[in-house]
Amino acid sequence: MPKVVLKLGRDISTDDIYPGRFMATVLPKETPQYCFSDRTEFNTKLRANEIPEGSVIVADENFGCGSSREQAASTIRGHELTVVARSIARIFMQNAINLGLNVVICPTIEADEGDDLELSPGKVRNLTSGKEFETEPLPPSRQAIIDAGGLIAYTRQRLIAQEAKK
Repeated sequence: MPKVVLKLGRDISTDDIYPGRFMATVLPKETPQYCFSDRTEFNTKLRANEIPEGSVIVADENFGCGSSREQAASTIRGHELTVVARSIARIFMQNAINLGLNVVICPTIEADEGDDLELSPGKVRNLTSGKEFETEPLPPSRQAIIDAGGLIAYTRQRLIAQEAKK
């Protein structure tokens, strides 16, 4: 069961997620070490591999606002975390889709750190509180890109499938 490992408020900027001072590091294999680096306790746990893949970050409205840096999505993706937020900033959302970061828009989510969640199509269930929340599904084409692992993987799969039809 996915567990909430970080609860955030509203207007979490890309600079909070991936501080600008690390912009010289852009390779997806290197960016994860800087994930929420100014939230030192959380970052230390991430770097020590104390947070399991599939864990959840819960946020209020406007998650990922600010600059268009795609490293903000790749740093979270590098830890295989899922973001469940009441709303997600437009550019961050597109970067998340392109990079295959699992994002869930859940306008009424109520969860605290340590809560166990069940994520399923159309809803998030907080197993700790017993409450259930509807999600806003992504268009199927965008969800297919995330499910494939990002735009490059999605395109590769489509090209291979087209080639197999020949």
